[in-house]
Amino acid sequence: MDKKPGIRPRLGLWHQMDVVSRHALPAAQTIIVLLLLSAPIGIPGQAQIQSAWAMACVYFWSLYRPAALPALLVFAIGLLLDLIAQGPVGVGVLVLLLIHAVALKFRRALTRSGFGLVWLVFIGVAASATAAEWLLTSFLTWHLMPPGPGLMEFAIAAGLYPSIAFYLILLHRGPAAPERAA
Repeated sequence: MDKKPGIRPRLGLWHQMDVVSRHALPAAQTIIVLLLLSAPIGIPGQAQIQSAWAMACVYFWSLYRPAALPALLVFAIGLLLDLIAQGPVGVGVLVLLLIHAVALKFRRALTRSGFGLVWLVFIGVAASATAAEWLLTSFLTWHLMPPGPGLMEFAIAAGLYPSIAFYLILLHRGPAAPERAA
């Protein structure tokens, strides 16, 4: 903040709305795509794509724009994912909060490194997240879940991350960039 004395113009309503919309874009696009993926459009592995999308978005935005995706918002996205997936409520919440915490923990090192390392860490995070999701679901439903859907979710998340990250980078540098607020 500039501490020089003088008269500064007040920020107008449009400027304030621009700043708020740029700040809200990461969560809004995550939620909108989750809702679109919940429509019965017949994509093979649609449920796994929803989960992969949520994991990738939480990981990316927690690394590059943590203020725009606080833990409470990650909780809400996880709850929405649980309600859409019709699984045990709380599993998606816990998994996304763990992804958020890991991304925040390693944020300084990862944001300074290349995309290859960021992707490699995401692969490890996605493997751990899908394993935790499988274990928690098996425990909460009181029977051993088949590992196939979890393995597919991991493969989709790891494989689609570069494409998802490319789209999110375009948003991060474009419409979501707070420094571009008029």
